[in-house]
Amino acid sequence: MSQRRSHFPTWRPKDSGARDVLPDERLPLGQTVLLGFQHVVAMFGAAALLPILMGFDPNVAIFFSGVGTLIFFLATGGRVPSYLGSSAAFVAVVIAATGYAGTGPNPNIPVALGGIVAAGALYGLVGLVIGLSGHAWIERLMPPVVTGAIVAAIGLNLAPIATRILSGSALDTWFGLFTVALVAAVTVYAPGLARRLPILIGAGLATLAYLALANGLGLAKPVDFAGVAAAPWIGLPHFVAPVFEAGAISLIAPVFVVLVAENLGHIKAIGAMTGRNLDPWIARAFLGDGVATMVSGAMGGTGVTTYAENMGVMAMTRIFSTLVFAAAELTAILFGLCPKFGALILTIPTPVIGGLSIVVFGLIAATAGRIWVENRVDFSEARNLITVGVAVVMGAGDLTLKFGAFALGGIGTATFGAVLVYHALGGRRPAARA
Repeated sequence: MSQRRSHFPTWRPKDSGARDVLPDERLPLGQTVLLGFQHVVAMFGAAALLPILMGFDPNVAIFFSGVGTLIFFLATGGRVPSYLGSSAAFVAVVIAATGYAGTGPNPNIPVALGGIVAAGALYGLVGLVIGLSGHAWIERLMPPVVTGAIVAAIGLNLAPIATRILSGSALDTWFGLFTVALVAAVTVYAPGLARRLPILIGAGLATLAYLALANGLGLAKPVDFAGVAAAPWIGLPHFVAPVFEAGAISLIAPVFVVLVAENLGHIKAIGAMTGRNLDPWIARAFLGDGVATMVSGAMGGTGVTTYAENMGVMAMTRIFSTLVFAAAELTAILFGLCPKFGALILTIPTPVIGGLSIVVFGLIAATAGRIWVENRVDFSEARNLITVGVAVVMGAGDLTLKFGAFALGGIGTATFGAVLVYHALGGRRPAARA
């Protein structure tokens, strides 16, 4: 009789000089902890910026990025290397559902949390269905041309948010563009690991420059560090309970489709990098990410998803040990328990945030091109062209469809539109050439 496979692997020790460290292998404890910290740093730029754009407490978001990664680790049995952080797909729909003005704390966070919990529930339900029926249908439903169209629509839907942040004054506009230039320079010219941390390093350099300009020379509104001085070093995050309203749920919940596409792409990419078939873990990965989003939304955090930044670190270091992510999740939880750390994040100047937003949202849109190129999507086929064109315009124009009290926002319209148009044009006739 064959012995039943345990939920967790038996992590085999690996020499630190080895080129590849696979998911079920481990390095010495000290190296594992340092590598885990590196993953927290890699995700930090976007994971701290996105909550601020929605008016959420970044401390809570960082805390639940650690908790969410722990849930994902447990759900997949420590077999899929992944870090979960705040998803950009929620930014536009949360702002629309709450009427957030763009600066300071969002007074309507509970309403947004209800929608985030609903999105997580639908996401987890997809995982359960895949667990019962297999994963082939989700790949047929959302081929690369569709997932790329959805990603492009998200990036373009978010674009007006970034430009609005930089429209306060001429100084804000020019300093935001200066921030973009700094991030671009780090991305292209920085050595080694620094090139993998352009958001973090660019934000730091831009903030220092703004402090010299504002606090030093008095040429702009100075940064107030009183909140940092008053915040304690250790304390629980400020948890918030969700409020469930049909209008907000109808705007936010459809984002679960985007999370499905993101996670599916993540699993495929990691499988290719490690040379292992991770498809058997798709259902558990979806379920883990869905539950993590529900837990985060139930207590004041943002919706979470797998992070491309951490995939980049794995691609560079060739270290895929899932124990590294166990160390990363504990590091993020500790950061979340430091209110002074969260107060420091909130001192990032507005024009710096605007510049970072242009980069982050632009990279989201550009990722669509990478998806299409890597999967050799043929744009000479009219079916592919129309699918992408319709979805991108719906997302960029924030087309909202209303069905009585139910409203589907631009990202949701683009997501379902891409799926419906692609399959409606499938038929049995040979694909038309554009």
